[in-house]
Amino acid sequence: MKTRSKLPPGPPGHFLVGNFPLGTRDPLKLLTQWAREYGDIFYYRAFATRVYFLNRPDLIESVLVTNSRDFIKGRGLQVNRRLFGNGLLTSEGDFWLRQRRLCQPAFHRDGLQAFSVQMVEYTERMLEGWHDGEVRDIQEELMRLTLQIAAKTLLGVEMGERVQEFSRAVQPIMQFNTRGRMLMPLVRYLPTPLNIRYRLAVRRLERIVTQMIRKRQAHGVAESDLLSVLIEARDEKGRGLTERQLRDEGVTLLLAGHETTALALCWTFYLLALHPEVESRLLEEIDEILGRRRPEFADLARLKYAESAIRESMRLYPPAYAMARIASKDCEIAGYRVPRGASLVMSQWVMHRDPRFFERPEEFIPDRWTGEFLKRLPNFAYFPFGGGPRVCLGASFAMMESILLLATILQRFRLGLCSEEKVNPVAAITLRPAHGIPMKLQRRELAAQRSQAVQVTPKPLGVYA
Repeated sequence: MKTRSKLPPGPPGHFLVGNFPLGTRDPLKLLTQWAREYGDIFYYRAFATRVYFLNRPDLIESVLVTNSRDFIKGRGLQVNRRLFGNGLLTSEGDFWLRQRRLCQPAFHRDGLQAFSVQMVEYTERMLEGWHDGEVRDIQEELMRLTLQIAAKTLLGVEMGERVQEFSRAVQPIMQFNTRGRMLMPLVRYLPTPLNIRYRLAVRRLERIVTQMIRKRQAHGVAESDLLSVLIEARDEKGRGLTERQLRDEGVTLLLAGHETTALALCWTFYLLALHPEVESRLLEEIDEILGRRRPEFADLARLKYAESAIRESMRLYPPAYAMARIASKDCEIAGYRVPRGASLVMSQWVMHRDPRFFERPEEFIPDRWTGEFLKRLPNFAYFPFGGGPRVCLGASFAMMESILLLATILQRFRLGLCSEEKVNPVAAITLRPAHGIPMKLQRRELAAQRSQAVQVTPKPLGVYA
């Protein structure tokens, strides 16, 4: 194919700032609109950043897999180097490959099986504090739960009272990453109240994680958790990781290891509340397979509808809603020349709602995830965990945790929405509900009695999405 010298089509922009979708009120809606209007690849400029937006599975695969060595992580993660340091999310080259190889064994089958018991135990501990008729913010509850699980399974420590301190520190970090600040370098370095809160929050997280690591070192390492593997690791010259390197990986593991799973579950409970017919089928599966006994690792293969519900939830509300790469050299994509330093953006939110690949794309239909459908679905039409060499290392961990936690909670409680007020997703580092999701708890035995007296009419997803 002959390389085209002109730019791909794209929206007209302001001569000074270009286009700035991340700074708009609804960037996901705008990017979807542009993708439908301009096709498989479109271009826009955001200040000095040249952006090529890819909207076709094979083009995404060419960046993430086929030619992955020609690209490095995008500006969104680079901006957060103060937070993640040189951990797995942000590091590049040989150093990244070494770290990934060190971490990988912890996510093999034997490691996952050991983790599964702790996941269920922590969930049951949370449920002991839940009561029929209570209203709880399910996002807040699940964030605390998955943070405790990540600390125990990955770092081998109990969070204890530090959960609240850690959670409070995360809020300014998410606020810092909204409204397009990733592409506005000057704004990020001004001594504004938000920037100051961000820096203080990073220091608090760093202090918490460093203390946890030192405590772990003082009590000796174990075989089961990932932190022990990193503490014991030595290179060919016998050198171990520095305290700074351990801190970087610790922060990365805690944040990445709890945030996305909690959000996947949060959006799943939200969608189940909107679709009682799906929830009923899911409850039937859980009752039939588990009864009253606790879920186990061996049950994962049988909880098919639970897995489909989570897959479909991550299609509509992918916790990682977009990803970016930077071209490390001049290259060609779809016949267009892409210069070194340009950004390549790929959006799970946009692709997962593309009618070319998903019939009735705006609807919550877990039944679509059949074996035949998966065979027809192109690679990277659905990619909630990314793909290629840098595919999420904890993808299997996250899916296992999501299924086990979903089943454990639904054994005891149904969760209902408290109002019909719209729940808006906010595009920060991850896709979060704007103001959490308050939900009313109904203990299963009582919920069954109430369902006979109260008829619930399912509402179209469009009312809320």
